[in-house]
Amino acid sequence: MRKRLIICIVLLIMLTGCGKEDAMKDTNKQIDFQQVSMQEGLELMEADSDYILLDVRRIDEFEDGHIPGAINIPNESIGEEEIAELPDKSQTIYVYCRSGNRSKQAAKKLVALGYTNVIEFGGILDYSGELED
Repeated sequence: MRKRLIICIVLLIMLTGCGKEDAMKDTNKQIDFQQVSMQEGLELMEADSDYILLDVRRIDEFEDGHIPGAINIPNESIGEEEIAELPDKSQTIYVYCRSGNRSKQAAKKLVALGYTNVIEFGGILDYSGELED
C-alpha cells in the first residue's frame, strides 16, 4: 500500500511539473514585433526616413488600391525562405493588410525569419488617405 502511495505521489509531482512548465511557456510568449494603430503607424512613418511599407494582401487586392509607396508581398507567400525584396533585416518594416489579421500573421513570420524592426499597424480599412492603383 505504501509503495503504491509513493508511486502515485511521484507520478502526480511529475505530471504537475509538466503542466506547469507548459503553462509557463504559454504565458511567457513574447511578440517580437510592435503593434500600433493605423494612425500611430502613419505618424511613425512621417518621422521615419528609411523604411519599407509592406502590404500583405493578395495581389488583386493590392492592385485595387494600396497606401502610396507600399510594396506587395502576400502573406501566403511569406514562409521560411529569404525574401529578396526585404534584404536588410534591421530596416523598419511597416506591415498592413485589409483588416489586421494577415498583417499580424505576416509580422510573426517576418520576426521568425530574423527581421528585427517590424511594426504591424492593422488594416487598410482604417486608412482614410488617398489610395494608389
